[in-house]
Amino acid sequence: MAKPTTVKIRLTSSEGSGFFYVTKKNPRNQTEKMSFRKYDPVLRRHVEFKEAKIK
Repeated sequence: MAKPTTVKIRLTSSEGSGFFYVTKKNPRNQTEKMSFRKYDPVLRRHVEFKEAKIK
């Protein structure tokens, strides 16, 4: 079977709360690291989430 084109990534909170989201991305189309402003329920506010590898 062929490998999937999308890879799972982890969006980790930049504020250090330890909270993270898991999402997929296509590395052929999006070569740079992803970063979003999303809600962090530990801090109860929107913060920057940056891409990290899933271990």
